[in-house]
Amino acid sequence: MASTQTRWQIAGDYFENCNCDVVCPCLFSPNAPLTSQPTAGACEIALGFHIDQGSYGSATLNGLNVAMIVRTPGPMAEGNWSVALYLDELADEQQRQALQAIFTGSVGGPFAALAPLISTVLGVKTAPITFRKEGKSRSVEIPSIMQLAVHAVPSINPDEEIWAKNAHFIAPSVALAVGDEKSTWEDYGMRWDNAGKNAHYAPINWSST
Repeated sequence: MASTQTRWQIAGDYFENCNCDVVCPCLFSPNAPLTSQPTAGACEIALGFHIDQGSYGSATLNGLNVAMIVRTPGPMAEGNWSVALYLDELADEQQRQALQAIFTGSVGGPFAALAPLISTVLGVKTAPITFRKEGKSRSVEIPSIMQLAVHAVPSINPDEEIWAKNAHFIAPSVALAVGDEKSTWEDYGMRWDNAGKNAHYAPINWSST
């Protein structure tokens, strides 16, 4: 098991695509964050992560990818989350343990405050994960499971994204985006198609301190 005292840090990029209409009321509404009813009733969100530079104790995490899905039956703050985690097949056993510790929140970081909301862990799988960042587009692919892709929503200045500050637990600012056509995930007896639905992306910089 990973030690909660281990020092770690990761820097890279992330994006997400959920089934809410743009813009997601879980984050942008008159109510407190995560307390609004998702526009489709339940929240179904898929996330992709790429680590440019990272370490966990003596383990180097550079270049590794992670993907995650979360489903909540109602407002996210009410809990009962179902979660599945996908870890890069290029990681060795030490790196996989490190990634699992970081992305389950067991060693601090952004997911630590959300861990108590999880009631069901659907599984943790090792898989080939391809993450792409091209201009104002992001995508992640896990063969036969996830073909997730998003792009920035149109803005007044077409060369710049629309950024929301102090709106998300994963990053200080997130770009507003939307799911591409056929942005899908299929596993554990479920299939989601979040094309045309809410999305965000941002650089990330997390650490144990």
